[in-house]
Amino acid sequence: MNIFRLAGDMTHLVSILVLLLKIYATKSCSGVSRKTQELYAIVFLARYLDLFTDFISVYNSFMKVVFIASSLAIVWCMRVHPMVRRSYDKELDTFRHYFLVAACFLLALVLHEKFTFQE
Repeated sequence: MNIFRLAGDMTHLVSILVLLLKIYATKSCSGVSRKTQELYAIVFLARYLDLFTDFISVYNSFMKVVFIASSLAIVWCMRVHPMVRRSYDKELDTFRHYFLVAACFLLALVLHEKFTFQE
């Protein structure tokens, strides 16, 4: 186990837990960009497509599931939870994330090693 990977994963986990606890404790998502959280969820879902096909280790698989689940939980809170949803201010979240997704999709079509779904 690489100590730097472990430190990075644990730091990431702590940051996710702090965000989830902040959202649940205050019942507010003010100051948090829903579009950014949706992009995180898309990134983790796309990055960890190999979860069910390539087994590396129990730790690796567990962390992939935790990162996907936590990203989806944050997005769910911001979109569906009745108390939290009311605190989201769409007027302040003005980043046009569709352009970023489209650019990444086009780059993925051009820059790839193999033309497969997981790639």
